[in-house]
Amino acid sequence: MKQRLTVGQAVVRFLANQWTERDGVEQRAVAGFLGVIGHGNVAGIGQALLQAQRTGTPDMPFRQARNEQAMVHTAVGYARMRNRLSAMACTCSVGPGATNMLTGAALATTSRLPVLLLPSDVFVSRAAAPVFQHLEDPRAGDVSVNDAFRPLSRFFDRISRPEQLPSALLSAMRVLTDPAEAGAVTLCLPQDLQTEAYDYPDELFVRRVWHVPRQSPDPLAMERAAAVIRGAQRPLIVAGGGVIYSEASAALDRFARETGIPVADTQAGKGALNWDHPNAVGGLGATGSPVANRLARNADVVIGVGTRWTDVTTGSMTAFQRPDVRFVNLNVAGLDAGKLAALPLTGDARAGLNALLPALHGRRFAGDFRDDVAAWQAAVAHAYRGRGGNRDLPTQAEVIGVVNEACGARDVVVQSAGSLPGDLQRLWRARDPKQYHVEHGYSCMGFEIAGALGVKLAEPGREVFALVGDGSYLMMAQEIVTAVADGVKLIVIILENHGPASIGALSEQVGSQRFGTAYRYRNPRSGDYDGARLPVDLAGNAESLGAAVVRCRSIADLVEGIKHARDADRITVLHIETDPEPSAPASESWWEMPVAEVATLHSARDARADHLAGKRDQRHHLRPGGL
Repeated sequence: MKQRLTVGQAVVRFLANQWTERDGVEQRAVAGFLGVIGHGNVAGIGQALLQAQRTGTPDMPFRQARNEQAMVHTAVGYARMRNRLSAMACTCSVGPGATNMLTGAALATTSRLPVLLLPSDVFVSRAAAPVFQHLEDPRAGDVSVNDAFRPLSRFFDRISRPEQLPSALLSAMRVLTDPAEAGAVTLCLPQDLQTEAYDYPDELFVRRVWHVPRQSPDPLAMERAAAVIRGAQRPLIVAGGGVIYSEASAALDRFARETGIPVADTQAGKGALNWDHPNAVGGLGATGSPVANRLARNADVVIGVGTRWTDVTTGSMTAFQRPDVRFVNLNVAGLDAGKLAALPLTGDARAGLNALLPALHGRRFAGDFRDDVAAWQAAVAHAYRGRGGNRDLPTQAEVIGVVNEACGARDVVVQSAGSLPGDLQRLWRARDPKQYHVEHGYSCMGFEIAGALGVKLAEPGREVFALVGDGSYLMMAQEIVTAVADGVKLIVIILENHGPASIGALSEQVGSQRFGTAYRYRNPRSGDYDGARLPVDLAGNAESLGAAVVRCRSIADLVEGIKHARDADRITVLHIETDPEPSAPASESWWEMPVAEVATLHSARDARADHLAGKRDQRHHLRPGGL
């Protein structure tokens, strides 16, 4: 039997019948659509979603977004919260609607998180080319702006005939449900094609379950890895996001307790172990703790579990200083398992840890880090209390402390960019694998509110806190309107320090004197933005978008504001002005930022000297992990 459907209707019906299964638990592979309806999709996917909503066949929820980039961030927040086992589809119009999604696609693929992108495309018929919002390429007639998705996607296809749809949809699902291939999947749908009808076979729309296996690493590789680890004297585990996505926290807990090996974490891996676990030593690298970084400098074997080893984590390749250091990487993706010339264990984090532990039976490593951890936690507690003195404004660390202490174990903090990720990884005390949601892989300003919306949609029973600086807020706050329209409760905390604090500090580090980083009037005498502060009212802006707003003038106000927001049944925005000066203890790690090789400014010349001093510790890791 066959069903005569438009391409848009067939896409919606197919996706509604896709499921994933891991460990016997099934869930929808595509939980719903996020969309900005425009002239490119209004008659195709838009009509199909309307028809599904009116008739209930198929069951495919739709949420109206306000910005195409933001809706991809929402989908990313959702997929991360669902451990990559469920995704969302994003539909948009042609032209600027499609290109607005490019940043979101890059973020999803960078951070190994599945999203399905369905950008509309120019007319496949070309009967009236060029059409509205059609960027022409004089070198090729089959190119549109959507080709920019190709390098940003784990799978890309452009459907030009209705009969191509089944193979494209099945290929898209194969990639969306493969943890090793996680990222953006893009199917370009020409706007006229979306409305064309075709007789599709019933088999295309049957309930289809995609099994997500727990691949175990190669047994011989496991033997070699066990031998390397058994021969270590000062091993260190680095837990990345893969530990959380594979639900391997219990396996990591058992592995660490039985071997005694200390465990550091990455931004994506924070929460893999509770902050007070006896083997937890905090974050590694530029945004990490001094305890983890000291252990890394002396480690002779480093076991990376589910991490992709960014420069923030490796201290731009200065973190590991022993000449004989070796690496063992357990990762579901071969690309990441092979980094740092490691002995690669390609497989699921939970399956790999459970298989590796018996091979280390009886080998326990002495721990001499617990006094350092205790001293570090005392420093964190001190930062939470603030610096005291005659400063009028609270520090960022104080705000983090208040939010951390107000969070229950199942509550979630969401953040992405600015100085907050560094302070959060150093200071946040995570008590659940899903409590800490900092999207630092692409560190996209504007992710916070949209990403928090996705987190809440994935786990409605959790309280979700979005921490956003004024710089990020001004980049993208539109999804406040989406939360208002759909009755989604979020707690948004705006920290205002009148400019991007992290880039301001970085500007000073490289000798650029905070140039172009303050939100102030242009001074006609200097020509720079060093005049009076701008009279921008971000709290008033949030209120105009429909949120309830609490203006906090002190830490005490913030404490009471959070209590009020918890009791509310709608999105609430808390606004507080903070001191832009750094307030968190240093990580004792280096992070490479290029500095001008020649300059007339003394600040740049001094920064260049510091830069060269840091580079002296930078090294390549080329020794094979198994030798």
